[in-house]
Amino acid sequence: MKCQITNALSDFFFEYETPRQVLVRNRRVGVVCRLIQLGVLAYIIGWVFIYEKGYQSTDTAVSSVFTKMKGVGYTNVTGEERVWDVADYVFPPQGDSSFVVMTNYIITEGQKMGKCPELPGKHNCSSDADCEGGSFKRTGHGHMTGVCDNATKTCEVLAWCPVENDHNIPDPPLLKSAENYTLFIKNSVTFPIFGVTRSNLVEGIDATYINKCLHNTRDSPLCPIFRLGDIVKESGFNFETIAKVGGAIGIVVDWTCNFDVDVKYCKPTYNFHGLYGNPSETDKARASVGYNFRYAKHYMEDKVPKRTLLKVFGIRIDIIVQSLARKFDIIPTLTAIGSGVGIFGVATVVCDLVLLYLLPKREFYKNMKFKYTDTHGQHDSESLGLDTSSVYFASEAKTRPGQDTARSNDPDSEAGSTETEESKK
Repeated sequence: MKCQITNALSDFFFEYETPRQVLVRNRRVGVVCRLIQLGVLAYIIGWVFIYEKGYQSTDTAVSSVFTKMKGVGYTNVTGEERVWDVADYVFPPQGDSSFVVMTNYIITEGQKMGKCPELPGKHNCSSDADCEGGSFKRTGHGHMTGVCDNATKTCEVLAWCPVENDHNIPDPPLLKSAENYTLFIKNSVTFPIFGVTRSNLVEGIDATYINKCLHNTRDSPLCPIFRLGDIVKESGFNFETIAKVGGAIGIVVDWTCNFDVDVKYCKPTYNFHGLYGNPSETDKARASVGYNFRYAKHYMEDKVPKRTLLKVFGIRIDIIVQSLARKFDIIPTLTAIGSGVGIFGVATVVCDLVLLYLLPKREFYKNMKFKYTDTHGQHDSESLGLDTSSVYFASEAKTRPGQDTARSNDPDSEAGSTETEESKK
């Protein structure tokens, strides 16, 4: 027993097994095999290594964005002149990566808390019975008092009076001058795996350059200062249309870097996308048009709290940072090579299927590829004390009387791998 265990361990550690191979001289199968291998090789080199860059590891950036708008707007509504600066037309004012630039508005001044009639067309009534006191409607401006105003034939409400009338949107937009506002974007990214930090104020962009540059996709692609009208144009919208009712635009700062070369070549690119609505759509076909919100400025007048209400129509800017950095790494390289080598086995599987099931001489190839043994016959011979190899070789000698003794006694000799004239027929 101890000897058997020792032999088994010795065989396990000191012996090497290799599969038996059969060399088939067949032009069609050979061509199919080489074509498949060539396709796999093209896939590994072209797709895995060149296109997908499977020899590199990847990392995405942690980023921060600061923004600053500049520009002055001017309006003259019914003879009332007004100048609008950054504090008036940017919401919120903190310089975040998402903000709104006001381009049009409806203003309701001098509102104070009290009772007043609703607008015509909202909560119409003919008597007090039509106005349910103590209730309110979603589209209304306040809390109904249960009184029908005879002058307007609308229900009276407790609200900020006079109520806002937003039926008529100014056209052209009041702040059309917003087209010449400028946006400054400051972006910093860090790739933690590679330990690289970059800013969109790359080499060559200093204070002197920033003071005079304006972003242009062709001439000044790295300038971080953008004209609002150019942003709208690049996103596919018409400025006057989007300025009237508002909309949303995305600015994508793309950091796609290859750190196998010098870090200074890692520079951002800027892309512009219309996020809200399709420029080719007709406004009448959509249920809700544009982008707007309300903003109130509260004050005291003669000890009475009042407010000025603005319905703001504006362009919402969303700055999105997109990043992907790559660098050579031996682990993904070996993984890509190993998977590629494994795919080469597809050629062997396909050629075996052709040989064993499609070619006319498939039975001959099966005999060459596989060895068949009768376990019952071998067991009976061993129980009788016979030498199974001698019996096998003897039977082989009887079936091949024309062959010499050396060839008939070796089942793995060239005679067993040669296609005879009879099999060719």
